[in-house]
Amino acid sequence: MRKINAHNRWVYVWLTLLPAAVACSSPVDRVDRSGWQRQQVDWRMTGGSRVKAVRYPADKPLPTLAQRDRPRPAVVRRKTLQAKAASPSGQNVQQSLSPAIVNVIDSPPIDGFVPWIAVSVTDARNDEYELDAMEADTVTGNYLSSTPDSDYAIGVFDTGASASLISYNDASRTGMYDAGLVTSSVIDLIGVTGIASAWASQPLGVFIDGLKAIEPNGLILDDSAMVGEINVSIIVGDPDESPHLPTAVGAPLAFFFAAVFQNGRQITVIRDADEFTAPDIRFYPLFDSGIPHYSNKINLELRPTDVIGIQYFPCIEGIFECPDGDGSPLQPTVIVNAFWTAQGLFFVSSVDVTHGTKSALDKDGFMFDTGAQVSVISEAIATRLRLNPDKADFEAEIMDVTGDVTIQPGFYIDSLEITAMPEWLSFTNVPVVMLDVDSPEGGYLDGIIGMNLFVDLNFVFHGGGLTLYGGTPPYIEFEPVCRIIGDITPEGGDCAVDFLDLAALADAWLTSSESPDWNPKADLAPQPNGDRLINLLDFAALAEHWLQTTAP
Repeated sequence: MRKINAHNRWVYVWLTLLPAAVACSSPVDRVDRSGWQRQQVDWRMTGGSRVKAVRYPADKPLPTLAQRDRPRPAVVRRKTLQAKAASPSGQNVQQSLSPAIVNVIDSPPIDGFVPWIAVSVTDARNDEYELDAMEADTVTGNYLSSTPDSDYAIGVFDTGASASLISYNDASRTGMYDAGLVTSSVIDLIGVTGIASAWASQPLGVFIDGLKAIEPNGLILDDSAMVGEINVSIIVGDPDESPHLPTAVGAPLAFFFAAVFQNGRQITVIRDADEFTAPDIRFYPLFDSGIPHYSNKINLELRPTDVIGIQYFPCIEGIFECPDGDGSPLQPTVIVNAFWTAQGLFFVSSVDVTHGTKSALDKDGFMFDTGAQVSVISEAIATRLRLNPDKADFEAEIMDVTGDVTIQPGFYIDSLEITAMPEWLSFTNVPVVMLDVDSPEGGYLDGIIGMNLFVDLNFVFHGGGLTLYGGTPPYIEFEPVCRIIGDITPEGGDCAVDFLDLAALADAWLTSSESPDWNPKADLAPQPNGDRLINLLDFAALAEHWLQTTAP
């Protein structure tokens, strides 16, 4: 391990690079939990923390994503009245009596998908003291490895990370250490109960694409559709100080692009005995004509509103000691304001949360975080809903980047609604974890919108939001995923059970999971997990849903 330059540590007080999860008091055992079960998991949360285990009553198993791999009914579209708000006198008043159409998703899983992507690194940078990151629609610069088609990283597309990060192993694999692109500037990552140290990189190029860019047999990376940014400094993990640091491409790159998530098409890559499964994710320049358009729109905001640039903070000779050279990064690239006292992240403009007769309406402090599999509400929101940590529906064991573990209460809340045009997006029986997370605006977030709420949607995340860069504010477009029992083909389905699906079932007839031409999508019965055999049970399931569509 290299010597730490102590003079760099104080720089960290200027900003927090990752949202710091702050532990609420662990639930007091006033309730008998002797009948609860403990299940080990590995779910990502915001700021590099992870859920390592969950506890729940034996008679109430948690709704996990693995249990929902089978096709589900289409999202229900309902007419509803707008929510009530409290008048200053305390009386409930109706904001509007006009009905609205709502996309209702009942009982989302507790854990969502991980947006795995391929990540490559080059030496692309600008001249000294040119601090701004720049978008790149193609790979620019020189790779750091002689075999870049195999020496790439698999990381997470994480809109909730204010800086991009790379683990020590991935930094070594991509050639960053051999190329001398890791500085001695120390970055402190604040966790629940401690601090882990990492390093800032020299300015370089970071490029990404979805898992579909990886050839499944030889695992060779096709970089022809990669996009990215150059002149960006990222956080690099240390094997001793920050072994839990993930590889994640964060908000500074997400700002420049549109990310298309096709949950109807899942892609799996197995590398170094690790399995990575994610939606088909593709990236486009913000105004590319090839970006899919969906009919529903969620408005986002890049906040704090005074952020104006995407820059790293340089070392200046005469003010600092600069062992890595004049102008080398002291702090990595983030979306910052003029004084480097704030950093920008993406927020949902309005969220309504209700439980029983209690509600928290029109909340604008929910962060949209593609890197979080689990959704979160703050202690303040939980208090407004009269949720009692002593009577939690389940518990989550959360490990942060320092390796420290805390136990946090979880609840099934009646509804969480995100306002959208023209059709709202509403979730019922929603599993959430109660956790206070630092906000870039000061104080705590109201909550985190995690990817467990988006597993039933195809959607496009559009970056943007800085006035100096022009363009439009960030937003999401979405539509429900077609998941009809019997909708086997084409890949991702076509929202109809017809002769195409019958032909696919016939091709798989009497095969089993051991057959070389096995098609698991044709294993329709019994629900929910099938029996690893294609036979009359599956034909009957297809016949039951014959000619079914999801057309309104």
